[in-house]
Amino acid sequence: MKRASARHILVATEELCTNLKAQIEGGADFAAVAKEHSLCPSKRNGGALGVFSPGQMVREFDQVVFTGEIGKVLGPVKTQFGYHLIEITSRTE
Repeated sequence: MKRASARHILVATEELCTNLKAQIEGGADFAAVAKEHSLCPSKRNGGALGVFSPGQMVREFDQVVFTGEIGKVLGPVKTQFGYHLIEITSRTE
């Protein structure tokens, strides 16, 4: 069964999401940015969501996590909750 682990940052606007992605790509620490800006309770853990299987997250999130490049900051990804930056930390097929 497929499984993945990821961390994410959830914000209200695409503009903020894009700005935070640029900061991370410029060297800012993903976990520190998550703790400061994310609207998700996972921010306490630097955005870490733990291990999950397909179908446990919303469809748009799942599509990125189970097809995207591991270790790269992906997004903005729009879901019903807002805009996410996602970093896939591991995935098994």
